[in-house]
Amino acid sequence: MGSTNISLKKEAYEFLKSLKDKNKSFSDVVMELKEKDGKRGSKENLMKYFGALKDKKDWNETEKRMKEFRDEFEEHVESTIKYMEKARKEK
Repeated sequence: MGSTNISLKKEAYEFLKSLKDKNKSFSDVVMELKEKDGKRGSKENLMKYFGALKDKKDWNETEKRMKEFRDEFEEHVESTIKYMEKARKEK
């Protein structure tokens, strides 16, 4: 069986590392996550491992706040782009 190198954010690496013990490889951990619930990446599957998000109501509220943050961030980015374009034209 071949292998592939991947890049992970530090948080993702630490999460996988917390599930790994001496007798398991990172591949073993990933395959266990996959086998536990055939739904790859489903909210329900992820919530099993993130204590703060076990309650679906909390997850929905968190998801709502994340969307609000993303919307505000996008507005800020668009505003900054317009400001920079205007400043560049004035030069």
